[in-house]
This record gives sequence, C-alpha cells and structure tokens, in this order.
Amino acid sequence: MLIKKTRSLCPTCNSVLEAEIVEEDDKIWLKRTCPSHGIFRHLYWSDARMYHRFEEYDAIGNGIANPQNPGAPANSCPTACGLCNNHHSQTLLANIDLTNRCNLDCDFCFANARACGFVYEPGFDDIVRMLQVLRDEKPIPAPAVQFSGGEPTMRDDLPDIIRKAKAMGFPQVQIATNGVKLAKDPGLAQELKDAGLNTVYLHFDGVTPETNPFLAIHRKALENLRKVGLGTVLVPTVIRGRNDKELGDIIRFAIENIAVVRGVNFQPVAFTGAASDEDLENARITIPDVLGRIEDQMDGILKKDDFYPVPCVLPFSDLVEAYTGRPQVRFTAHQHCGAATYVFVQEDGVIPVNRMVDVESFFESIEHMAETIKKGGTINKYKALLEGVKEMHGSVKKGEQGNTAEFWKIIGKTLIGQNFDALREFHWNALFIGVMHFMDKYNYDIERVQRCCIHYATPDGKLVPFCTYNSGPVYREQVWKKYAKEKPEE
Repeated sequence: MLIKKTRSLCPTCNSVLEAEIVEEDDKIWLKRTCPSHGIFRHLYWSDARMYHRFEEYDAIGNGIANPQNPGAPANSCPTACGLCNNHHSQTLLANIDLTNRCNLDCDFCFANARACGFVYEPGFDDIVRMLQVLRDEKPIPAPAVQFSGGEPTMRDDLPDIIRKAKAMGFPQVQIATNGVKLAKDPGLAQELKDAGLNTVYLHFDGVTPETNPFLAIHRKALENLRKVGLGTVLVPTVIRGRNDKELGDIIRFAIENIAVVRGVNFQPVAFTGAASDEDLENARITIPDVLGRIEDQMDGILKKDDFYPVPCVLPFSDLVEAYTGRPQVRFTAHQHCGAATYVFVQEDGVIPVNRMVDVESFFESIEHMAETIKKGGTINKYKALLEGVKEMHGSVKKGEQGNTAEFWKIIGKTLIGQNFDALREFHWNALFIGVMHFMDKYNYDIERVQRCCIHYATPDGKLVPFCTYNSGPVYREQVWKKYAKEKPEE
C-alpha cells in the first residue's frame, strides 16, 4: 500500500531519485529505482502501527527567516545546502566538528575519523565565525551547540571554545566524547564545567566488556563527572546482534547512576559507508525495534507506547509564545526521526511520565491554554493560566499512578509562579530516554532531511542537516578535505 511519495538517493551512485514509502507485511519500506543500478527496497520502520501513530504528530515548521540559500528550487535538495528556503525547521542543536583526530578507532564511526589520512581542525577564529552564523539565525538564534569530531577533547583550547560559546549567548553547550581523557584527567571535568559546559554526551555501547570494551574508562569518566556535578547523557550506538540485548541493562545502569546520568539517547546504527545486503539484514535496527526490546528487557515497566515523537512538545512552544509574545524555538523535527519519554526515578522504583499523566489530554490542555491566551489579550493571561492548570489537573488525575504530587508541584510552580527553575528540578529528578535514528543512503528520505533540526555548521558559513552532512552526497568528506590542515594525498 502506497503511503506517500518522496525523494531518496541511489545507494550506489548517490543520484537523487523519486521514491515511494509503502506499507507491506506490517512494516514500512522505502522503494525507488535508479536507471543505472536498478530497484532498491529497504526497511524504513519495522512497525506499521507505530508509524501511523507517530504520523498523527506531523507538524511542519517555517524554517529560518535568513537561509543561506534563499533562492533554491524545490527539487534542489539535498545538493543545495546550506539551509535553503525549502528547509522547514530551525536549528535546535548545532554540531561543530572541532577535529577529525581521535584516540579510538571504532568500526561503526560515521565520521570515519581515523581513516581520513589528513587532519581537519578549524582554527579558533573559524569556530567563532561558525558560532556567529548560528546566533544570527532568525527569528530565533540557535539555542544549543555540541562540539564533536573526531574527539573534541583532543584540542587543548576546548575550554576556551566552550567559554566563547557561552559568552556568545548559547544557553546549552555540550560535547560528544568517548570519555578517555575525562577518565585519565580528573581535573578536566572541572575545567570544562568552569568554562560553562552544560552536558557531556558520552559514547556508551553496553554494560559488559563484550559490548563495551571501554566500560572501565566510562565508569571512571562518570565518577569524575559526578564529582563536579556535570550532567551526562549516555549515547549507545545500537547494532542488531551486537548490543541490542543490553538496552534494558543500559537503562538500569543509568538509573543506578542517576546522580550524574541525566539521560540515555539510543542511536540505531547508520550505515554511512559501504554495506552489503547481508550487513543490512543482520545489523539494521529501527526505532520500533529498539523500543520493543526496551519493553521486553524492562519487563513492561517501559512500553513502546510510552514513547512519543519530538513534535509532541510543540504545544509548550505555543503556550510560551502566546504568553510572552515572543517567538520561541519550535520542535518541528520529522515525526519519524526519533522517539522519547521521561521516567521518574524514585526510591520505590521507576515511573514513566505517562503513568503519572494522560499525555494526550495534557497536551490538549496546553493547546487550549495557548489558544485562550491568544484570544484573551494581556489582562486575561494570568486568568487563562489558572483555568488551564485546573483543566490539566484532570489529565494528571487520569494517570495510572496515584502518586502524582511531584509532577503536579512542578507544573504548578512553572506555569503559575513562572518559576522556570522548576523545570530544572524536573530534569534532575527524571531520566530522559530517547531514540534518534539518523539516516543513511539506504533509508534516506528527503522529506525528513527538510525537517531536520540538528545541523552542522561549516567553515564556509553554511548550515547542513545532520543526515545530509553524514550520509548525503559526501558533504562531510568535502568539507573536511577542503579545510584540511594537512592535505590528503591525491
């Protein structure tokens, strides 16, 4: 059954092709035909029911008001990047590669850092210019930047780069790291925190030596981060047949280390290099697969239906925008790019947020509150908040768990008292669990690319969607080679 038409890539030659997303055998597939290389049919989502549930959260944004390529024709994606007038989402998180040097050699690294044969490492002033492009975005400057690579801690000036990003106004600054230097140097965590670092994204593939040969290093890094109070998100690359049996144990590890771990962000492997049909058959795992394994391995404490797509939180943006009269960051990522939930970690166990609140009813209340404020004018804003909170109380009472006092206290303090520090309290008493499946040339959907909200900044002043930069027509390779300090041999 045909669901929709889109465009994709030929996995062999990277040509842009007309494509179809179809439902067959209770799964979702991406089909296209290359005139030179034939017919391709690859798995898109492994659960058609969940695909359609997430489809209900479809929300297309307006992009940015000052794109780098404002006159790009509609059929130019993905070859006309930076961001153009066809892109529908703002930058929620920007990535800047600080280096392609790395002190590890992981076989599934989409950056393929160690195999480059040259050094890419933009200078401090180049990085500042990239940061300025992000802060110049309109109508909303990019709120978060992640320094990545390669391994960003290989740079001695990393604290200076973090300090500069904070000075330029980024509320959220984070690094993506393997943790090796954080484990070896106890003072590094404090130095990075003092510079203004908010979050460490720590590569973490499992809880046994078989799945995670760097487990001892990660434990030491986490201990050093805990001592200085620097929040950490565990980031496992999930590969079917390698570590997908440990997803529940990774969540349990995070719960046991809640003093430092703020979340787990699972990333199903993307085949950014060459892959055989056998590789795809044996190792491919999609978002519904990951969520199904979590449900099985957590004995039903967490279920597939406890997870929601990123655009589900748009009503909060609408509410804040209506109340303040100022444009807000809008979470208009494609509904099939990721899934997430929060669980509350308490002494007597773990409670998913939707056991405490009827999520659909809760979001409806937020939407109604935003609409009431828009219609009522300034004088009635506070009254609308009061009435809205009363309406939300019903959705909280519908939750499965009787103990909702903590959740209700946080919502009340935030909306009525305008105490947004209460949300920080929520974050520190809760564990974020997410799944983000970045695309490769086998499941590449241009509709998803045009909704991407995670963008790479490049030295030439461009912003490029994540999956185009890593899996499109060799953007990462082009950028790294063009700006290499030590040029590759031709």
